Amino acid sequence: MKANHLFPLLVMMISLLGCQPAKQYLGEPELPYPPERDPMIGDVLHLPTGIYVDQAVMLEQASRTQVVFVGETHDNPASHRLQEEILQTLQQHNPGKITLAMEMFTPEQQPVLDLWIEGQLSEKAFLQQVDWYHNWQMNFAFYRPLLDYCREHKIPLLALNADNSLKRKVARTPLTELSEKEQQQLPDMKHHDPYQEAMVQAFFKDHKMGQTMLDGFQRVQTLWDETMAQNLAIYLQGAGADRQVLVIAGGNHVRYGFGIPRRLFRRTPVSYLLIGSEELDIPEDKQDRLMDVVKPDYPMLPYHFLTFTEYEDLPNPGVKLGIMLDKADGGLLVKGVIPDSIAQRHRLQEGDILTQIDDQTLTEPFDLIYELQQKSSEGKSTLTLLRGDESITRTIDFSKMEK
Repeated sequence: MKANHLFPLLVMMISLLGCQPAKQYLGEPELPYPPERDPMIGDVLHLPTGIYVDQAVMLEQASRTQVVFVGETHDNPASHRLQEEILQTLQQHNPGKITLAMEMFTPEQQPVLDLWIEGQLSEKAFLQQVDWYHNWQMNFAFYRPLLDYCREHKIPLLALNADNSLKRKVARTPLTELSEKEQQQLPDMKHHDPYQEAMVQAFFKDHKMGQTMLDGFQRVQTLWDETMAQNLAIYLQGAGADRQVLVIAGGNHVRYGFGIPRRLFRRTPVSYLLIGSEELDIPEDKQDRLMDVVKPDYPMLPYHFLTFTEYEDLPNPGVKLGIMLDKADGGLLVKGVIPDSIAQRHRLQEGDILTQIDDQTLTEPFDLIYELQQKSSEGKSTLTLLRGDESITRTIDFSKMEK
């Protein structure tokens, strides 16, 4: 063929290739083998094969993997019960060689975690020193059995997360504009993961925000995952080289593997297993917790094993008074009372100074928050307060809480 005829032929071939339709997958990448029936609560599905298995099969595979990631629903007791069952299995198979790594803590809190495991702190002192209700803001009852088990069996805790002040700064500031000290706190960050970016865009599709805010959230998500992956890698390359690690984090940090798992593997190629859960039964009063998100289609499995649960309530979530507080001389200042709350029904007023609940002296908001989370909705407490020069005692009946 003459040279002057070759070029038009190449142009035609490229043009034909460009007109081909987008690639079509054979089957569903996220579920290549659809199971023979719909899932039921209590089922465990092996996603690569579409086969339902006994939980013992999943736990046995977990016991033979160096890093087990469990993506949690933060406020579902069923999700935390799954974590406990996995941790107990790992401890039974490999006693003395297990570490629990947690999204809920930062490395600055590591000394407090160590004191907890050594039995040197009460629960109240532990929560106060890690500033639990400010830093994590979830009811500690979700995590109490897990952390009590670690303490009982001397299973070390590993703090994974980035400092909250750094996350707030990164959300507002492009990385190139951070101070030298702030940039030194950053992990090695690989930006522009297409799957993570698609997830962020899906979450905020219906939110009215500019590109600047979207970029800020994307930076924070990357910082979050890279920091947890880096802290985990440092541990596995050093003190935890011969240990098996259970990692618990929100599902979006684990699902599909592009959050923490892939970033960990980039740093240290260890074997890992992804385990998640999906709520099949969501009561009406929890529907508002669900985000209206159209999830992107991903070309990979979300987990190796998926468990199916119901969205449960905490059996003992504690109680709330329904007041806004601030620290004051001699107690806690009531800055506001929520309408139709327990506080209003028991005639608490703005400006009252709360000094004691039962036998606990109140010196800071944490004292009251902690005590209330130990109470039952069927119980009563004695609250002492100052109103002007008058000392008043109220018997608070928590059974009058709005159901």
